Amino acid sequence: MKKLVLIPSLTLLLIACGSGEDKKAQLERLKKEESELRDEMSGLQVKIDTLQAQQKRLMGDSVKTGIAVAVMTLKAEVFKNYIDVQGHVDADQNVALSSEMPGTITKINVKTGDEVNVGQVLAETDVRAINQQISDLQTNADLVNQIYEKQKNLWEQKIGTEVQFLQAKTNKESMEKKLIAMQEQVRMSKIISPINGTVDAVDIKIGQAVAPGIPAIRVINFSNLKVKSDVAESYASKIKKGNEVIIHFPDTQDSVVTKVDFVSRAINNSSRTFSVEVLLDNKKEYHPNMVARLSINDYQSPETAITIPVRAIQKDENNEEFVYIANGNSAKKQLVKIGKTYNGKAEVVSGLKAGDVIVTLGYDIINDGDAIVYKK
Repeated sequence: MKKLVLIPSLTLLLIACGSGEDKKAQLERLKKEESELRDEMSGLQVKIDTLQAQQKRLMGDSVKTGIAVAVMTLKAEVFKNYIDVQGHVDADQNVALSSEMPGTITKINVKTGDEVNVGQVLAETDVRAINQQISDLQTNADLVNQIYEKQKNLWEQKIGTEVQFLQAKTNKESMEKKLIAMQEQVRMSKIISPINGTVDAVDIKIGQAVAPGIPAIRVINFSNLKVKSDVAESYASKIKKGNEVIIHFPDTQDSVVTKVDFVSRAINNSSRTFSVEVLLDNKKEYHPNMVARLSINDYQSPETAITIPVRAIQKDENNEEFVYIANGNSAKKQLVKIGKTYNGKAEVVSGLKAGDVIVTLGYDIINDGDAIVYKK
């Protein structure tokens, strides 16, 4: 019997793998794909052997070797269960800046991609009218200051009344406050970056009218990116800070293995979810609002755990779970107790041990005590 050859398919899968993928995650994915291909190949081989056996029966040729099945020898290993949720890339410092007062853009000091610092002026609006008012106020302020100084000298010499001195002082202080207010309006006419970051968008042009609340320039700090996800409250007791998490980025075919950095303790009243956050390093190019899939590890078995394929588990008339194990050249029904299941694998709590040989393909065409042939 010739073996099925699936090497070309496996080669194509290896070529298609993203070169930017995290090595550990990539290795795990490749092992999984190899295992699935081998299972598929074994399944096809079993079907072919079964068809040939049926043909021999019809032709009158006795089959003494038994029913062909695929088997697997069990070994102890760590079983991990994951909670799969969807999230997105977010930035702690992602601000859409606008002018604090209405005006017309007269100057744009940055372009998309520029690095900016806290306090840097990114754009300016027309402040000619305000500057004219400041100039007029400054002239009046000079006069008021002179009057105050003269009135102060007279009062120190006990000349004049206290009312005249206080009035001069009040006029001086009032004028100073008006100048400060006008200078604040000048500051508000400028679009200033409140963070260190990169200019991600410039949505204004010279001569364009702007107003408070209308986005003009977006600045993002890409060194503080994270993945956020809203998780159903039913998992609140299972997800903790420090849990292992595998983050998959479908857009870039990239994956990273890291830890959960923050788990919110408050449940959202409307969505009945809580927030989970995972910090990202800045070694790779991530984009805010990029879709991400999170696989959060909420359970890990001891190293002595036994795991089997979920497909090999059946239920009898008493609704008890069982598998077929190879007892020499015959099939034996074995009751099992299953714990958690994930990604096609199930943790066996009781009923099986390391070294047992279970039927993984062909289990649906055999009964307890049937003669079988298999390959370990």
